Amino acid sequence: MREAINGERGEPSAPLVVPNDGLRNNGLIPQLFTSVPSLNEAASYLAQTTSLFTGCFSDYSVEPSYRDSGNAIVHAQELITFSSGETMGSVVTTNAAATAPLNGEIASTSAGESSQDAIGHVNHTGQSGISIFKSLIDRARRTVRGSADDIGWLQRASGMPPVEDGTGRFMEILDNVRHGLHKLPNSMVYLLVPGLFSNHGPLYFVNTKNSFSKMGLACHIAKIHSEASVEKNAREIKEYIEEIYWGSRKRVLLLGHSKGGVDAAAALSLYWSDLKDKVAGLALAQSPYGGSPIASDILREGQLGDYVNIRKLMEILICKVIKGDMQALEDLTYEKRRQFLTKHQLPKELPVVSFHTEAGISPAVLATLSHVAHAELPVVTPLSAAQPAKLPVVIPLGAAMAACAQLLQTRYGEKSDGLVTCRDAEVPGSIVVRPKRKLDHAWMVYSSLNDDLSDADASQVCEALLTLLVEAGQKRRHELSMKDE
Repeated sequence: MREAINGERGEPSAPLVVPNDGLRNNGLIPQLFTSVPSLNEAASYLAQTTSLFTGCFSDYSVEPSYRDSGNAIVHAQELITFSSGETMGSVVTTNAAATAPLNGEIASTSAGESSQDAIGHVNHTGQSGISIFKSLIDRARRTVRGSADDIGWLQRASGMPPVEDGTGRFMEILDNVRHGLHKLPNSMVYLLVPGLFSNHGPLYFVNTKNSFSKMGLACHIAKIHSEASVEKNAREIKEYIEEIYWGSRKRVLLLGHSKGGVDAAAALSLYWSDLKDKVAGLALAQSPYGGSPIASDILREGQLGDYVNIRKLMEILICKVIKGDMQALEDLTYEKRRQFLTKHQLPKELPVVSFHTEAGISPAVLATLSHVAHAELPVVTPLSAAQPAKLPVVIPLGAAMAACAQLLQTRYGEKSDGLVTCRDAEVPGSIVVRPKRKLDHAWMVYSSLNDDLSDADASQVCEALLTLLVEAGQKRRHELSMKDE
């Protein structure tokens, strides 16, 4: 680069290789290369590498400069051939009349065809080098940027309806629920749709279902294969809704958590003509409706999945261990969500509530253990009436969510629950609930061993969300009736 800059100023530039005359008078270097094959090969590789990088910058650093004496010095690149016939490298500054290769032979280049062929070869090599260099730069840029340009894309998309902030009303309803004032009608059936890996967490949504049943409400947990694709689960949820409706003659109110919200929304988008009289509304809790940076960074080329084999590990986990479909994770990437939402959007007349939270990253959170299952111990007493003891199975989900939330905050500057950013969880046209309380992605479905009893639990939050959804549906029907009149 220094030689090129000097050339632009009109100063004589030093060639990148030793001038030919010194080598011609002293045949030591050519003899050394030809007599030792390993040195010859190493020198050839080094020269080719140098030629590649100088070719990348040939358009910018190699320009013609003219001396006051009238001798034109043309900056170009030519191949220098060893006695073995291998390519050595390039000479940045050469005389336009002739060049002398290292083996002492004189290769004359006239101002005619030979010169044009050499320049054409230089241009081809330079363009190839620039193309390789640009592809490396583009890959590095994609790696550094990651999902920065995708997060919140749905909010920036044109033509999307605005959201309504329902946080204030939600907090009022939640306070009433905690004081024993329950307003969920028993004229509906409540369907809870679980997310990824729910089949391997026996307590997923169990506390919420039990709480609803104690209030005399019909509540079901959709038994779907959560590690299946969005479209496959959408068909199963559609059949689930129809079965519930024909069995009870009651409309269904859905609440989906994480990927379950995406699956439920897909069912209503794809089969609304069949379900519009059977569904009263949809609540999405911590759902990556716009996509997930975690899924995208694992599966996207040039990201974490490439460098530390996370993609391969997830493929083994989902496909081999739990017998799922890798498409389940791919459907949560930004690319797949864009493709789906471009073709299928939620019906405008459907009442929708979207709920998102921000995970805590304090040191206390790192010690949080989530209760995900029970382990039954064998009966040690001879009494036949004795029940097997149950030992809670706990894992540090809170710590994992906190670590992921810290990663997303550091890399992208985005608030998240550990897996889903707040902006990607907001559904256009929905009533959005944004509580200030720090809650991670797993809290909605798995209780924590150190939950603060002075705060609402997950079942109460779900009840408040569905109560808000019922109110939104009543308001929507009132507005439609006013329009008809």
